[in-house]
Amino acid sequence: MTVVYEDNHIIIVNKAASEIVQGDKTGDTPLSETVKQYLKEKYNKPGNVFVGVAHRLDRPVSGLVLFAKTSKALVRLNEMFRTSDVRKTYWAVVKDAPKETEGELAHYLVRNEKQNKSYAYDREVPNSKKAILNYKLIGRSQNYYLLEVDLKTGRHHQIRCQLAKMGCPIKGDLKYGSARSNPDGSICLHARRIAFTHPVSKQLVEVEAPVPEGNLWNGFQ
Repeated sequence: MTVVYEDNHIIIVNKAASEIVQGDKTGDTPLSETVKQYLKEKYNKPGNVFVGVAHRLDRPVSGLVLFAKTSKALVRLNEMFRTSDVRKTYWAVVKDAPKETEGELAHYLVRNEKQNKSYAYDREVPNSKKAILNYKLIGRSQNYYLLEVDLKTGRHHQIRCQLAKMGCPIKGDLKYGSARSNPDGSICLHARRIAFTHPVSKQLVEVEAPVPEGNLWNGFQ
């Protein structure tokens, strides 16, 4: 992880594709603990350090994750994510070009807990939640296309599921129809930008994360 923004109340890090944000059954060290350790050492703090998880990124996804350093900030951030007052922009690498170079996707997603997968429907079905995103084609390379995605809602696997439904599964995302996996187990989805009103100072915070290293991400025109 790389710290890209920090003040008294929040810290934003650029996570690698292999890192988990919160502890799970794998028992691997979550990013929240790594951030705690970083703050403990940086400020030479004895005892416990508060780090609140305001949102998550899927493990194979890279990019920006926002944590709260105070409980006051966490309560406010939780509410901001709930009311979609945090603007999140993602970059996705796909094999197939979308039919339209930009547009809005609106689907109804049903989450299957057992499979840890979501399914997209064109109309409302039982247990579905509405999912909306805007996408735009912003680059192309010899073999791939780069899409910029603005999330309007925050559903389980939303971008992965909706882009696949459109016929553009994300590179490396076997679960949602990619032909093959990436060697490092990542998928080519990157949380590129985050913009929000600071929960305490009320100033606008806008942060951008560099893309993962390698020819793939840097090969777009």
